[in-house]
Parts: sequence; C-alpha cells; structure tokens
Amino acid sequence: MHLIFMGPPGAGKGTQAQLLAALWKIPHISTGDILRACVVAKTDLGQKAQSYMDRGELVPDELLMDIVQERMNQPDATAGWILDGFPRTVPQAAFFDKLLCNVGGGGSSSGKDCDLRAVNLDVPDNILVARLLSRGRQDDNEETIRRRLQVYREQTEPLIEFYRNREQLVAIDGDRPMELVTAELQQTLSGDS
Repeated sequence: MHLIFMGPPGAGKGTQAQLLAALWKIPHISTGDILRACVVAKTDLGQKAQSYMDRGELVPDELLMDIVQERMNQPDATAGWILDGFPRTVPQAAFFDKLLCNVGGGGSSSGKDCDLRAVNLDVPDNILVARLLSRGRQDDNEETIRRRLQVYREQTEPLIEFYRNREQLVAIDGDRPMELVTAELQQTLSGDS
C-alpha cells in the first residue's frame, strides 16, 4: 500500500496517517520528520539539507526527492508507506511518479504498476479556521490561518487534478468525527488495494 495524504492545515491528515500506519504496520513518512532525522544523523543528504536550512532557504525539490527516496528504500517501507507533506506541487508529483514507476517504491528496480493512491481530506475553510483557532497556537490568528489556507488551495488544487486525471485520487469528507473518517479510509483503501 502506497499512499499520499493531502489536505489543508487542520484537516487531520497527520492524525489519520498515524492511525492507519499503526493499523497496517507500515511507516508514516513525514517529510519534515525525515529532514530532521537526516540532519540529526548527519547523513550526506542531511548535511546538504542543513546547509540550505541554515541559510533560511527551502530545501530544493531534487534534494527532497533524494531524501524521500532514501527513506522509502529502508526495509520497513517494503510493505508500503503513508507519505505526509510531499509532494506539494505538480512538478514534485510528476517527478515522484517517475521515481515510483522506475524504482518501485520498495527498493525493487523492476518497475511496477505504480499502485499509488492520493488521499485528499476535504474540509470546508470555516471548519478548518475553527479547528486551527481552537489549537490555541500563538501565531494562529484568523487572518494568518486564512492566508495559509489560500496558499494551500493555490498550490494544491492543481495537485488534486493531477491525481484525479490519473485515477489515483481518493476524496474523503474530513468534516466528520475522527472515528468515522478513519473507518471510511479503512474501508475505501482496503477494499480496492
């Protein structure tokens, strides 16, 4: 099972990814966590990433792809994975698609049928704003949250179309109690994997 979790800030994708990863005994791969782990472990890729981060720059797509690929080739990812936080743009998704089809996502170089599913947790903006405000983080005011959501929508709408056109998109209504969302994800993803 190879899943990408997409959704706006506050949609619950991290929570759902962790629950399903534990249930299916596959790793939940968060690009932020991978970057931090590579930096701490002082891997070659981690040191390259650190140099960009130290300058306050974004880690380039190619380097991020190398880091994701390295993580996906670890033994615990051979049975599958849930990727959270990547890809964020259509160019990243297209590159990732090529990578998966060529290397197989589990370390095999035989090529495979790219059994990737992109899960989009859909939640209305007013619900997201209320959820994020209830977290009570200092930098979360309504104006900041709405700006983050606008940026997310601008970057991600094309990504949703990218996966819809490839018939890899699974749209889930995330505006329900957590248990119902988890149950629908289990049923939908287990039923057609």
